[in-house]
Amino acid sequence: MGLFGSKKKSAATTTEALTSITLDDGTSWTPVQLVDCIGDSCPRPQLMTKKAVSHAAPGEVIEVRIDNPTSMEAIPPMMPDLHARHLGTVKSGHYWSVLVTKD
Repeated sequence: MGLFGSKKKSAATTTEALTSITLDDGTSWTPVQLVDCIGDSCPRPQLMTKKAVSHAAPGEVIEVRIDNPTSMEAIPPMMPDLHARHLGTVKSGHYWSVLVTKD
């Protein structure tokens, strides 16, 4: 076991089919990338999100799936430093879907 837990997968993103996500305000977004952070604790979700945003094209929407409340709360405030924007967070079963877009 490594410093931050066992190795779940080498890639931050998955090829799982992405579906449209509707936020509480009624807006819908279809992410182009999924960052699966289920089972990960700080700081791994933040690092994986930072990496995904750095490789995204402006305007692309990224979905970050998190089941760790601390990580879920930490991602939106870091968006301005990454030249990105937090679109919204939706609770979906046992995890949150955090939607971000690169400016």
